[in-house]
Amino acid sequence: MSDLRDAALASKAWPFEEARRLLKRYEKAPPEKGYVLFETGYGPSGLPHIGTFGEVLRTTMIRRAFEQISDIPTRLICFSDDMDGMRKIPGNVPNQERLREDIQKPLTSVFDPFEEYESFGHHNNAMLRRFLDTFGFEYEFYSATEFYKTGQFDAILKRAVEKYDDVMKVMLKSLREERQQTYSIFLPIHPETGRVLYVPMKSVNREDYTVTFDDEDGREWTLPVTGGNVKLQWKPDFGARWAALDVDFEMYGKDHSTNTPIYDRICEILGGKKPEHFTYELFLDDKGQKISKSSGNGISIDEWLTYASTESLAYFMFLKPKTAKRLYFDVIPKAMDEYHQQLRAYAEQDAKGRMANPVFHIHGHNVPASDMVVTFSMLLNLASVSGAEDKETLWGFIRRYAPDATPETHPQMDQAAGFAVRYYNDFVKPKKVFRAPTDEERVALEELRDALKAYDGPVDDEALQSVVYAVGRDKFDPLRAWFTALYEVLLGASQGPRFGGFIALYGVSETVELIDKALVGEFA
Repeated sequence: MSDLRDAALASKAWPFEEARRLLKRYEKAPPEKGYVLFETGYGPSGLPHIGTFGEVLRTTMIRRAFEQISDIPTRLICFSDDMDGMRKIPGNVPNQERLREDIQKPLTSVFDPFEEYESFGHHNNAMLRRFLDTFGFEYEFYSATEFYKTGQFDAILKRAVEKYDDVMKVMLKSLREERQQTYSIFLPIHPETGRVLYVPMKSVNREDYTVTFDDEDGREWTLPVTGGNVKLQWKPDFGARWAALDVDFEMYGKDHSTNTPIYDRICEILGGKKPEHFTYELFLDDKGQKISKSSGNGISIDEWLTYASTESLAYFMFLKPKTAKRLYFDVIPKAMDEYHQQLRAYAEQDAKGRMANPVFHIHGHNVPASDMVVTFSMLLNLASVSGAEDKETLWGFIRRYAPDATPETHPQMDQAAGFAVRYYNDFVKPKKVFRAPTDEERVALEELRDALKAYDGPVDDEALQSVVYAVGRDKFDPLRAWFTALYEVLLGASQGPRFGGFIALYGVSETVELIDKALVGEFA
């Protein structure tokens, strides 16, 4: 274990870099509370999405890295901001008319449009917990409504009254002049309508910890800031939560980064120590635009998991979190194959290599072995030439290539075969474009066909690749033009697999037949 800890302490993998930075926070003395607290936040105005998965996953990766280099216990809180007022009605839920009656009410006081829970907030919180549980995350769930109403935030709210002018000074600097006139860090909950009010304070009373304000009808009210009568605006709420819970680490997207000094300063004004942060880049859609919950561009987590494994998504999330990446369907095959490459590499790596391997950060010390005897990209090409409508078709080829493999002994392979058929039919098949060979390519294809007809060597990747290579070597410069021709003429694609491996999997006689069909113009 000491070798692993030494490797972890030296590793340049980003979770370890963040973990070491966090450990410096307690180099003089361990935390008084007895643990290091990681937090992720969730706005339950809609259903959890791929960004939620990424945030909890990446935080878990840093937590796991921290536990590798330190014996200080850790906790992870998933905090739901479910006391926020519902400002607009999501377009993807039923009972839209009924929801209009609850505009501006806290989400935990809004009618559940699905009529399953006591409120829309409770519904979305349940969906979040189910979502996180599905992926096996270890976390504790906290509700803002519960925290405010049970008095767990009372001490920090009183502190906010005492430091009201200091907190307001921080906030007003960040606001336009027009907004400054009506802004208050406190949002009262109307005693009659139950709505969250965005109104200026007439007075903030330090003697009894109350606020006085006029509601939208001009009636004056005085409410205690404690007991869930008042909530904080979202930016002050960030800093106040850090101070109240003594949060040590929180990550968020680049769109929050300009607010970091505000969150930090408010946390410090309220008596807390600002946490360590990690800012990640946002995902882009296929057109390079930022992925947005409201616009629904990009790819959802359900869509990814229709075509690939959870682990492949976790692998994609691990890669370069500080670099903006396209998150669209075309990144899936590469993520699937690279994840399994890393699984295979892990088994042979020393401690240093393992600590740098993404699969350690996905699985911890329980890294599974890969049973993928055929790559996902190769399965897609196999589906293409065989016109596969189900994974059983692919298994016919897989068994011949790897006789000992079965769906029972190779569950990852079986799952991938199902994914490949779906992905091929939805994304590859509609875009297949074959072309006829040029005269030069026709001669080479005929030569390859004849060489394969006469071939009596071993049916393995390397031997067959040598046959393909020998045909193209003297006819094409650069040689990759030969392989491009094979892909475009035989597979209807601009790129493809290592062709010797494809022949070994698809079959020598089947490849001869494929070439014959292309030569007589069946495809183009």
